Amino acid sequence: MNARARLSVISIFLVSLTSGFAHSTLTKGQTRGSLTLFGDVKVDESGARGNKLGSLTIVLYSQGGATIIGRTTVPVNGRYRFNNVPAGEYELAVEAEMSEIARLHVSVSGRPGSDYQQDLEFAWKPMGPNTSSKPATVSAADLYQRSSANESLFVKAQSSLNGKKYEEAVTLLTQVVKSDPQDFQAWSELGTALLLSDKKSEAEKAYEHAVEARPTFKLALLNLGRLRLAEKKYDEAIVTLTTLVQLDPGSPDGNLFLGEAYLQIKKGSKAVSYLNEAARLGRPDAHLRLATLYDAVGMKDKAVAEYQEFLKKRPEYPDRKKLEKYIADNSKKP
Repeated sequence: MNARARLSVISIFLVSLTSGFAHSTLTKGQTRGSLTLFGDVKVDESGARGNKLGSLTIVLYSQGGATIIGRTTVPVNGRYRFNNVPAGEYELAVEAEMSEIARLHVSVSGRPGSDYQQDLEFAWKPMGPNTSSKPATVSAADLYQRSSANESLFVKAQSSLNGKKYEEAVTLLTQVVKSDPQDFQAWSELGTALLLSDKKSEAEKAYEHAVEARPTFKLALLNLGRLRLAEKKYDEAIVTLTTLVQLDPGSPDGNLFLGEAYLQIKKGSKAVSYLNEAARLGRPDAHLRLATLYDAVGMKDKAVAEYQEFLKKRPEYPDRKKLEKYIADNSKKP
C-alpha cells in the first residue's frame, strides 16, 4: 500500500510545508494481533543553510490522539520502532525542539508477530519569500537554556523515556524541576513520563506547572487539554484548548479536541466551527464527529455528506461498509 502524506515542518527558523511520502508494507493474510511498527525517517536537509536538526521524537497515539502508546527519539535519517503494537488505527506524530511538526494516520495490520513499515520523508529548509505554503515557527521563547548539570539529567531522562524506563525518567526529571522550577520543557516531559506510568492526576499537575512556567508553550497546552478531555474534565479542557487555539488557530488537534469537548457538554453549535476547521486542517476524524452530531439531531443529509468526505480521505477505514450502508439508507433518492 502506498499513500501520499502531507507533513508540516517546523524549525526554530521559518520553514516551508513540504509533501512527504509515506510507504507501508503489509504481510499477506492479514489478521489482528501484536506487530512491530517501524519506519525510516528521511530528512532532506540540503536547504537547511546550516540550521540542521539533531534528532526527532516520534510519538505513537491511539486513534483520535487521546492516548500516548509510546515514544522514541531517533537521529535524523534514523529508524523508529514500536514493538508489540496491536493491529488497529493509530496516529504518528513527529516532534522537533519540543514542538509537534507533523502528524500522520496509520492503519496497522498483518499477521501476529509480523512487521509493518511506515516511512516518513520530508524536507527541512527555511521559508523563502515566495513560498506559497503557510509558514510556521517554533518560538525562540520555547527554547530553554538549562545548566549543564540539568541538561545532562534532561538528556538521560529522555533516553529513559525512549527505553520505556518511565519511573527512572520521572526520578530524573523531578530532579531537574526541583533544581529549576521554571524549566517548562522538563515539566512537560515529566507530565508525559507520569502519563506513561499511568499516573494521570500527577501528569496533569506536571503539565499545569509547564503552562504556569510558560503560558504560551503550545505542546504543554495540547497535552494538558488532551489529558483533561480523556479524563472527562470537559470544562477544564475547554479552557486549556481555547487558550491553545487562540495562540495557534491553525492547530488541527487543538480544534479537534476543543470541538470534541463542546460535543461532550452538549454544545453542538459551538463544536461545529472547531470540527469544521479541524477537518479543513487535515483531521478526517472531525468528519466522523460532525456526522454523529448531525445524525443525532436528525440532519441525515448533512451526516451523509460528512461520512462521504471522511471516506474520501480515509478510503481504507475498517468500518467502511457500515458508513456506506448509512449513506445508502439516508441519501435522498432522485
